[in-house]
Amino acid sequence: MQNKQIQYIEIDDSSEDQRIDNFLFKLFKDVPKNHIFKIIRNGEVRVNKKRIKTLYKLKINDVVRIPPIDFIEKKEKTPSTAFKPEIIFEDEWLLVVNKPNGLAVHGGSGIDFGLIELMRHLNPEHRFLELVHRIDKNTSGIIVIAKKRSALRLMQELFRNKKIKKNYLVAVKGNWDLQKKEVILRLEKKQTPEGHHVNVVEDPLKGKLSKSIFYLVKKTPHKSLLSAQIITGRTHQIRVQLAFLGFPVLGDDKYGDFALNKKLHSSGLKRMFLHAHKLSFTHPFTEEKVELVADLPIELGKFFDE
Repeated sequence: MQNKQIQYIEIDDSSEDQRIDNFLFKLFKDVPKNHIFKIIRNGEVRVNKKRIKTLYKLKINDVVRIPPIDFIEKKEKTPSTAFKPEIIFEDEWLLVVNKPNGLAVHGGSGIDFGLIELMRHLNPEHRFLELVHRIDKNTSGIIVIAKKRSALRLMQELFRNKKIKKNYLVAVKGNWDLQKKEVILRLEKKQTPEGHHVNVVEDPLKGKLSKSIFYLVKKTPHKSLLSAQIITGRTHQIRVQLAFLGFPVLGDDKYGDFALNKKLHSSGLKRMFLHAHKLSFTHPFTEEKVELVADLPIELGKFFDE
């Protein structure tokens, strides 16, 4: 967005409680952040005719004065619609989709567009669309998107307070023999050149506690299908816990059985067998019980039953 003259924007509920600097970053994506900070500090950006600081949080009906901003506009790229997600649920506040495998939830680190950029492109009528939570690029399944800032705030609060029940379907190597198993392990996340890597640690001063409950769905002599209820939401939690127990996730290229993965790939499993299957919570606005289900992708179900 270019701005060659003074602009006045009245704030509505889509930007309520957002910091002024973040509001401007989003409005002028191609403008360097240090320039945004400069025009705020210099008083060129004003709210209700008054100077403000970068930490100022916007309120409904605030009028933001934005000075002329001249810069070289980059040619915008258009997200590919090859990964058009299935919409599972939508109302005034929330948009819930079934994210396909291979699509990152957002752009960055060499990825021009992710799910959220795609949904904004496909739904230009919505002024506000933000991810409530995340799942890995190679995990398919349920993702909740907020259509209002108030919904984003309340839904993230439900996640933080563990008021949302999350279940995944995951296939593992080996013969799982328990109908139900609760797993509590301390996990430590480290940054490596290849990205995040998570290890199980025993030192109580390191890492964070992770808790999952695994239920057996069905099995064959050499593989098992589990339903995983995650109580905490640590990075790569399900994958690391299962690998530690000796039941690596099929197709997992980070914590899995690499030799087995090669064989599985030639047999038809081209991805990691992990799917965000169910999500349930009490709607923060209507107070109704919401039960969301994203069916297991056909290729995964077919592979397991072969």
